[in-house]
Amino acid sequence: MKSLLSFVALLGAVSTACLAADQSDPRPNILYFYVDDMGWGAIGPNGQAERRAQGLPALVTPTLDKLAADGLNFTRAYGCTVCSPARSSQQTGFHQGHTFGDRNDPDNAKKAIRTDDLTMGDMLSRTGYVTGYWGKWGYGGSKDMNNPTLDNLQTLPTSHGYQHVLTELHHVRAHTFFQPTLWSAPAQPGALGGLELVPNALAEFAGSSAYPSTPALQNDPDYPDTAYCDDAYAFAALDFVREQAQNYQATGQPFFGLFAAQVPHAPFAEISQLPEWDAAYRDQPSLSPQARQWAAMITRLDAHFGNILAALEDPNGDGDTSDSVADNTLVIFQSDNGGPHHNARDEFAANAGLRGQKGTIYEGGIRVPTIMRWPGLAAGTSTDRLVDVTDLLPTFCELAGVAAPLGVDGVSIAPFLLNQGEPRKREFLIHEAGKHQSIIQGRYKLIRDSESNLELYDLTEDLAESHNIAAQHPQLVAELHDLLLGERVAEPRGFANTYHHWIGRHGDVTSSPENWSDYDYTNAGITYLTDTGNPQLSWTAHMSNGGMRPSTARADQDLAVLALRISGVAPQELALDPGINLTGRNEVVLGPHGKLTLQGGSVSSLRWIEVEPRGEISGHGTIEGDLYSEGTISGSSVAPLQVLGTAHLGGQLTLGSTEKLKSGDRITVLKANQIQGKFDSIDSRFTASYNATSVTLVAK
Repeated sequence: MKSLLSFVALLGAVSTACLAADQSDPRPNILYFYVDDMGWGAIGPNGQAERRAQGLPALVTPTLDKLAADGLNFTRAYGCTVCSPARSSQQTGFHQGHTFGDRNDPDNAKKAIRTDDLTMGDMLSRTGYVTGYWGKWGYGGSKDMNNPTLDNLQTLPTSHGYQHVLTELHHVRAHTFFQPTLWSAPAQPGALGGLELVPNALAEFAGSSAYPSTPALQNDPDYPDTAYCDDAYAFAALDFVREQAQNYQATGQPFFGLFAAQVPHAPFAEISQLPEWDAAYRDQPSLSPQARQWAAMITRLDAHFGNILAALEDPNGDGDTSDSVADNTLVIFQSDNGGPHHNARDEFAANAGLRGQKGTIYEGGIRVPTIMRWPGLAAGTSTDRLVDVTDLLPTFCELAGVAAPLGVDGVSIAPFLLNQGEPRKREFLIHEAGKHQSIIQGRYKLIRDSESNLELYDLTEDLAESHNIAAQHPQLVAELHDLLLGERVAEPRGFANTYHHWIGRHGDVTSSPENWSDYDYTNAGITYLTDTGNPQLSWTAHMSNGGMRPSTARADQDLAVLALRISGVAPQELALDPGINLTGRNEVVLGPHGKLTLQGGSVSSLRWIEVEPRGEISGHGTIEGDLYSEGTISGSSVAPLQVLGTAHLGGQLTLGSTEKLKSGDRITVLKANQIQGKFDSIDSRFTASYNATSVTLVAK
């Protein structure tokens, strides 16, 4: 394996940058409720409120009803088709074409979130958040009911920034609500993976005496000795929120808590072992036994949510809400995927007429209920703004004041939540379901199967996906199909993006494999994925100079990767030979001391090219994609930089050689489809003239 000293230096730089994030403004707490298999129509604003008004069977969810009344309902929110990829995409920000866990896999270790994958827990803990995770994780442990083992340490929640944990690690072991043990952290010193097995008993977790149990549990002689696991998760989460809310008031240290309930995944009948389990549904006698059980699971969890939200309002439980942290906390409710096909779902119309169900590529499989509560959002309303589960990691990063991991597929919606304008554009969403894949772009959705049969639906006019209009829009179908395949959805099982780092010396060329680190994903003697050779579109690539002297890498051939970041302790330049093109499909980032030089070629991205403070792009050529600049644009008198997108300007503008210029000469240094903003400073030898599509320098 090639040396990764440069990568070690990079990690140190990233950690330092995270810890040095601007703390002048209070960062929000984040409380994330994540449920398992709850259909899009299973919340009030998506159908249950209307059913109640009509006297039809309806779910009893007073907490979620209030959350919707106080928050914003996202009617076009998407998860994944099944459990494992939903959690992998949620945690890493990569869609199923790029994440390693792109489907439910019988071999649990192969569904790992890898060491290199930076998760919500990683990013928020690095920037000073206290982090907690309770519920179904789904990776890293065996399925043995009595003596489970840790099979993949690099994929555990404790290996990804989560400090307070009560979890089930294997999805098959989570197919009961009465596991005898659960995995817990903090653990005893020296515990493997930072986790230890603890009895699944309420005495272990129900310490929140200031709040009513949900329902009263501790002293009920009919309650089982082994706890209903979601009761245990809920009490652990409640204690965390109480303690960390008080800590936030005292110290300003924010917290992030993710309650990933097993409810309402099957099996359903186990809830009938609990006292008074169906009390909320005794006035709905027409329900089938399965529907009654399924609904009771949701109502029980809803009550737990109520207790946890009450702890935000009154952290110490003394009845005085002057210590409330509710207005400082972003609350999110979401399901992992659509509802599976069963009688209970149908009796409550929990998929609200959407086609398909869990495991399918149609809206019933991937569109999920999502509510967010945050001051400034229009309370009690709904939005059809597209939001995907992959968006939450970059959103949390932006709220926390730290850059999102390089190249993730999600796009932060923090500007929308903060009323600071529109988020950056994201052109499409990607999902997979066994032999099917889909791309959603605006109102249109293209579905492809493994035989390359194509379906196109207009979701605005045909939410039920009943009219395939592919034949009427051949050009749109072709464009969407090309984009879909470019997102690697047709790759075999086990494909994922890989991580690579520049290890070449000053003057070395990017076309040589020897100048890049190899990638090797190995666990317990099994190699799951290797990637060597020349740069590829599946690479997440870092070019970082950890030394003391400036260094230049030369692109002697076209270079195409998923994402590229150039930065360094000392200057690191990537110089494109004349006419050479650089592609970063998801993004190209020029970080501090990172420089990209064009000589008539291009740099392109489907999304953006970003120049951070102290980063630089210089020369002349084409920028295909949106440009965001807070660093330096160093133009050329030879020809302008042509941005085939929107140029969002800030930072400074300079010009290279000006030997032949005289006073009054005008040089257009930047053209774009649209110009937004202005540079903060201009080369002192010039004045600047702006219009809607160009920036021109005038020599003094």
